[in-house]
Amino acid sequence: MKPGLWEYLLKRLLLAAFTLFLILLVSYVLLRFAPGDPVKSSMIGSGGAGATGLSVDKPELTENEVLKKKLNFDKPVIVGFWLWLKDVVCHGDFGTSASFDKGRPVTELILERLPVTLRLNLCAIFLIYLFAIPIGLFSGVFPEGKFDKITTAVLFFLFSLPVLWVALSLQALVCKGGFFPVFPLKGLEPSATEGLSTWAIARETAMHYILPVFCMTYAGFAGLSRFTRSAMIDCLHQEYIRTARAKGVPEIDIVLSHAFRNTLVIMVTLLAGLLPGLISGSLLIEYIFAIPGMGELSMQALSSRDIPLIMALFSFSGFLTLAGMLISDILYVFVDPRISFRSRI
Repeated sequence: MKPGLWEYLLKRLLLAAFTLFLILLVSYVLLRFAPGDPVKSSMIGSGGAGATGLSVDKPELTENEVLKKKLNFDKPVIVGFWLWLKDVVCHGDFGTSASFDKGRPVTELILERLPVTLRLNLCAIFLIYLFAIPIGLFSGVFPEGKFDKITTAVLFFLFSLPVLWVALSLQALVCKGGFFPVFPLKGLEPSATEGLSTWAIARETAMHYILPVFCMTYAGFAGLSRFTRSAMIDCLHQEYIRTARAKGVPEIDIVLSHAFRNTLVIMVTLLAGLLPGLISGSLLIEYIFAIPGMGELSMQALSSRDIPLIMALFSFSGFLTLAGMLISDILYVFVDPRISFRSRI
């Protein structure tokens, strides 16, 4: 146990809670004051107020007014936010959707879509680290070599390609209905599995993952590999590396045991952006490939101005962002012995 860990955690958790509170307050105020009527938008997006599953208890109230009352939109903004926050903190209730599936609970909608997005993004993150780190290490050990020049040109060419253009081009070229119909057009699961063996089902599932995962990873190769390359070059020119070489330490030990350990600081820094990327990173890809995940849910919530669902998504994304930053700060202490928790309190 590192000294000062609990004091540091308490300080950071209090700061994170206050930051998340401000994020949610500003988000709620902006959503309430945005042009247009969010209740009408939600009713239109759901095919009418009847789709919200609300019953009109008082005949003199219109369906629009009933929905406003249920969502606390008939109250001042601060009061509405306080009532929403009280339900979240005290009961874990983010409310019911104003436009999805007859007023289903927002938490239920998110938990239904979350596993799909997690599977997709975890595959992408794993592949990015699996390929980008070895490429960056080799390029850093042999800078300006043939391998370094070729990988730099290829990776930066890929990095310059817009994700939207790549995804649509792949659909037109290699998906069903295109010039070379090799891959399925949409979804992450085979449409029919009856009569297929286990290996055939696994193959069909893998074919559904290849294009979405590729679209989510190709740009990430350039960023992480270049960061790793730059860190390796800096480390290999440090005095302690020259001293290790003078003592006759094998080059492989210098690279892996000394230089590579210092590049871990870069990887820990990038970790802070991985957790929120589980939600936002796949938004466009899920929409293009019709994948029923968090990205598609976010697009539909924004288009229908479903404030309870949008606030739940903002809460989840804000929590993941702050959690990623906290995990990164904690890992810094374990990766770099020069940093201590007491010095950061």
